[in-house]
Amino acid sequence: MTDQRRPRRRGRGELETLVLSALREADGPENAGWVRERLGGDLAYTTVITILTRLLAKGAVTRERSGRSFVWTPASDRAGLAAHRMRRVLDGEGDRRAVLASFVTSLEPADERLLRELLGEAEETEEK
Repeated sequence: MTDQRRPRRRGRGELETLVLSALREADGPENAGWVRERLGGDLAYTTVITILTRLLAKGAVTRERSGRSFVWTPASDRAGLAAHRMRRVLDGEGDRRAVLASFVTSLEPADERLLRELLGEAEETEEK
């Protein structure tokens, strides 16, 4: 019996996270070939394009034409991308109140205080 090992199957969203991390490390907009090389060159070029296109549809990256191809840039920093993912999860649930209540009650006390502080600041800004 031969010992044929399959490559480890990546978790859902893992490739997107890797691609975004690579783009965040870039000095500016980069093309798909650069992203592929930055990730070690193991992925097919078409896979990288597919991931970038999915990220574009999700609003996580932007692209602009550069010659016959595109260059890609993260749409926001890590905090902005995390907030975007949290909103997508919330938007996918039917009972927003229950989801938010569960989230808030699961926070550490310091994080709950910070959230209350941020909500107070947002409220003050709206009143102005």
